[in-house]
Amino acid sequence: MSLSNDRQRRRRVAGHVLRSVAATAVLTGLYYLVPLDREVGAGTIVMLLTGLAVFGVLITRQVSAIARSEYPRLRAIEALATAVPLFLVVFAAVYFSLSKGYPASFTEPLSRTDALYFTVTVFATVGFGDIAPASQASRALTTAQMVADLIVVGVVAKVLFGAVQVGLRRKGADADDPRS
Repeated sequence: MSLSNDRQRRRRVAGHVLRSVAATAVLTGLYYLVPLDREVGAGTIVMLLTGLAVFGVLITRQVSAIARSEYPRLRAIEALATAVPLFLVVFAAVYFSLSKGYPASFTEPLSRTDALYFTVTVFATVGFGDIAPASQASRALTTAQMVADLIVVGVVAKVLFGAVQVGLRRKGADADDPRS
């Protein structure tokens, strides 16, 4: 590999890493900046469903982008580095709103950081026990997140990595094609 190709490859890797870090930073920043102090109700459910729909659209678009990418593995990492924080922030926002509207929903009132922490502990299945859902609504929401977590970890990861395999096969076929 020539020095020029090596530099170009490093630039592309750096670009993927920077986009991943930037996406995570922007999503986290928005989570802390967006007003979430409104009354809990239908709007909260709409917020959750909209966030999950955006997550689904993001994954769907990323699958085709990964399959077409020159670097499908890097593109898949970038997709996960964008989609997973979005997924977590959506649930954290709903937990925060629920805690503000109904402080008895959890074993303690949740700040934004507490809500994000709780979301990540549920996602990671470590459940330290310092924060727990205490109302029927918060238990139902936490259960829904647990089921969605299994879907994200199992199905979404499999779909993204399947797209990587398609991209690698396509890339290999392109290398064998004398017209490319």
